[in-house]
Amino acid sequence: MESRTSAERRQRVAAPRGRPAWLRVLQIAAPLAWLAATVWFVAFEGLPLTRDWIAAWVVLGLLAFSLGDVGGWFRGVVLDWLPFFGILALYDLLRGVADGLIFEPFFLPQIDADEFLFGGQVPTVWLQERLYEPGALPWWGVIAWAVYMSHFFATPLLAGILWKVDRMRFRRYAVTVAALSLLGFATYALFPAAPPWMAAQDGLIPPVSRVIPELWGQLGIPARFGVVGTGYEYANDVAAVPSLHAAFSLLITLELWQSARRWPLRVLLGAYPLVMAFALVYSGEHYVVDILLGWIYAVVAFWGVRRAFARWTARRDRNDRNVRSGSFSVSTD
Repeated sequence: MESRTSAERRQRVAAPRGRPAWLRVLQIAAPLAWLAATVWFVAFEGLPLTRDWIAAWVVLGLLAFSLGDVGGWFRGVVLDWLPFFGILALYDLLRGVADGLIFEPFFLPQIDADEFLFGGQVPTVWLQERLYEPGALPWWGVIAWAVYMSHFFATPLLAGILWKVDRMRFRRYAVTVAALSLLGFATYALFPAAPPWMAAQDGLIPPVSRVIPELWGQLGIPARFGVVGTGYEYANDVAAVPSLHAAFSLLITLELWQSARRWPLRVLLGAYPLVMAFALVYSGEHYVVDILLGWIYAVVAFWGVRRAFARWTARRDRNDRNVRSGSFSVSTD
């Protein structure tokens, strides 16, 4: 009798109620398959750089990690992810329209601001004179390229993680991303700003190269473009103020700072926007003032949305308490 009881106990431990063995195996195998498919796709097809490909990558990844609740995953795709990626895709489509929509591109204000901040020197020119060599592939250049490219994946990847661990936090983060994108688009329309490499082409500053495309070609990593936001008509070379690369890198740091309890994680989080700033300035894509404005936009969007959500939560809780109080008083009369 004791041996039978022990065997039954072991069986219950080995096969928890409601989770058959095949599902447990699938829940382990599916994320591994998603990771393997990601590596294969990048190696043979290229980096996915448009919203449709990135959306498919994130949604399939969430499915791989949500096989225990496929219905919840489907509802999340419809209610959370379609609006989120829809807003970002709309931003991509509208960004090209902002090119010269109201004003001609501005060249001099950014140059004057950087020269004022750095004693008459443009930091992009200073960095490229010391660190850039045509045809070379230095380690700092590889890091700059990798951090620059992380912009396309880090924001939706963090959104996916937040969606899995805290649905309300995901929604607050999604609203912040949308607000930051809207602020960026509005500024591009009102203040189209040329980057350093374009100013150098017009002879306004000493020669500056676009380092990221050059490094990309040397690394030999292909790119994969989809349907949404692909093509010259969606590009906007004068969408430099503010730098949303800088803004979103700081937004990620702000979002994760309180969750990162250990100092090594906080060091990495603090370094991310700084290394991104170096990559943007060194590569000739942005002036320092573009980055500072991007950081200001990120702080404004982050704290503004948090404040709005805090007020909404307080109002909702207050209404709930009033409803409970009213129902209690009715029941006692």
